[in-house]
Amino acid sequence: SNMGELHVRSVLVTGANRGIGLGLVRHFLGMPKPPQWVFAACRDPKGQRAQELQNLVSKHSNLVIIPLEVTDPASIKAAAARVAEHLGTSGLNLLINNAGIAKPNLLDNETLEDMTQIYTTNTIGPLLLGQAFLPLLKKAAQGSPGSALSCSKAAIINMSSSAGSIEELYVWDHAEVVSYRCSKAALNMLTKCQSLSYQKHGILCVALHPGWVQTDMGGSGSRKPPLTVDASVQGMLKVLSSLSEKETGTFLNWEGKVVPW
Repeated sequence: SNMGELHVRSVLVTGANRGIGLGLVRHFLGMPKPPQWVFAACRDPKGQRAQELQNLVSKHSNLVIIPLEVTDPASIKAAAARVAEHLGTSGLNLLINNAGIAKPNLLDNETLEDMTQIYTTNTIGPLLLGQAFLPLLKKAAQGSPGSALSCSKAAIINMSSSAGSIEELYVWDHAEVVSYRCSKAALNMLTKCQSLSYQKHGILCVALHPGWVQTDMGGSGSRKPPLTVDASVQGMLKVLSSLSEKETGTFLNWEGKVVPW
């Protein structure tokens, strides 16, 4: 299947002001049949770091920037209410939990504060977002004909990392990043739990490894990451267009290959 086959009426991307999040927003807007609504969520929409998003808004009437701090339950509820207002009677097809943070800590200098901050953002954030957007995802699933699961019906995509794969321990020699790895291993379990709990509502849930991508987060250090944002995002959108029931609750990479837990 090609990328053009991913038809979603509405999508929300968290951490949308830069890196992979911004790349996803750009690609959704550039589709032959773009979504009717692209919700780009970020912490500080008016700030310097969201300038590129602001530039896109002036060109695309279907793009809405949503202020969202994923560590703040009140902010999450407000974001869901704001999205619901825009959607009116229709639901949200696709929630992409992309917002994430990492600190380049070695095992020996991990702290309670860093572990807590990173777990709160990378694991608890997606949990609370799934809860807050569940009514809108359910509504989208109910409004979509047939029982087959797909991203154009209703889906939660959790941006994970094979750095959180206990078997692969991706690029350990390059970066221990213990708190980040723990948070992503936990996010993988959350994805599995969401897939089991939300399947009855017609919602597909997948953990996705975007590859090691040239972003502010991925690009610090001596080795240059192998993947561009564009290549990663194109691959992931192709994967999303092909997902069905049998992939719900799985951990896949940007090429659609299974990543071991």
